[in-house]
Amino acid sequence: MDLSALISKRSVSINGSGIRRVFEIGAKIPDKVDLSIGQPDFAVPDRITSAAIRAIQQGRNGYPLTRGIAELREKLARALAADIGWKTNELPGHPEASSGLFVTSGTTGALMLASLALLDPGDEVIIPDPWFVLYPYMGTFANASAVKCSTYPDFRMTAERVEPLITPRTKMVVFNSPSNPAGVVSTEQECKDLLDLCRRRNLILLSDEIYDEFTYEQFRTQPTAADPARRRCPSPARFPGAEDTVLLVRGFGKTYGVTGWRLGYAAGPRKLIDEMIKRQQYLYVNAPHPLQWGVLEALDVDMSDHVAEYERRRSLVVSRLSAVTDVPTPGGAFYAFVKVPDRLGFAPEEAGEKFFQRCVAERVLIVPGRTFSTRDTHFRLSYATPIEKLERGLDVLVRVMKG
Repeated sequence: MDLSALISKRSVSINGSGIRRVFEIGAKIPDKVDLSIGQPDFAVPDRITSAAIRAIQQGRNGYPLTRGIAELREKLARALAADIGWKTNELPGHPEASSGLFVTSGTTGALMLASLALLDPGDEVIIPDPWFVLYPYMGTFANASAVKCSTYPDFRMTAERVEPLITPRTKMVVFNSPSNPAGVVSTEQECKDLLDLCRRRNLILLSDEIYDEFTYEQFRTQPTAADPARRRCPSPARFPGAEDTVLLVRGFGKTYGVTGWRLGYAAGPRKLIDEMIKRQQYLYVNAPHPLQWGVLEALDVDMSDHVAEYERRRSLVVSRLSAVTDVPTPGGAFYAFVKVPDRLGFAPEEAGEKFFQRCVAERVLIVPGRTFSTRDTHFRLSYATPIEKLERGLDVLVRVMKG
């Protein structure tokens, strides 16, 4: 059988994840310092795991509703009302609300469902460059195109940078703050300008906020709806009437260390949410049932101590590396997107890969910039690793960057 004649052009056009490639290489290296994987290194709080175990033991292992268990949907609706002021249809007393929400199979599940609900062949979605690794394929899977918006050198996705890329085929703009791979947090004005642009041009603004809880204190500048004294990460969803334009995507994996549970949620215009739920019925059926009972408890768990620890690590990374190269200060998440110094003499189109190879020889793992970008001038470092290993890794990176 000639399988090459049968495999779709769509499948052939998709590369394997560059992050997983690093993961495979690292599996063969003893005593390594892994600064590559975007996975929290803290233990999942007992309250969360205990709730999931109870759900399994109590027989909650069958199909739930496609849109998620009622208890979690209502709790999410109340949390969103307090945080950003949205009154979704899952909020008691608001069944006819113009916005809705549902539980998804991870935030990646929400991103895929949004693409399939919005994009026809030949349509366009604008994504930031550098990007989270799925973003370019949000177009590919829908036979559409992902248009890259360069955010170099400060990694800020602004309306000024986005607007020239809009065409009659554009339907959606993807926005990510705090961002992966750079950890950059957008300002309130940048969020508002992008929202205003999408409103004027009749575009959905998908705000991917998987790292919203991992925003460091200095960058928490926008008040919540319920408590103006409480400050959170700026978001286009926080402005009046945003629920008619913004598709908000958030999740549990990064905040609570349950990345393998594959649980997220989406909220936004009711008609779009209904279309996404319809597709979830066939693609994912539902998010994992007993684990939904686990994250129901997560919403009451305070993770601020962990966030403060990651902020300490962030400051260490910036302090050490800014002495030898350019490092935009991360305002959230647990990444830094670091420039490979010109002094090393690498060609710009392969600097990240060459630097990666030198680091592998020193048993330190980072991810080349080409994994996240049309360029390869940078590399991504994850500081979701114990401080002792982080310090060892930084020693190596500084020494290699000094040449």
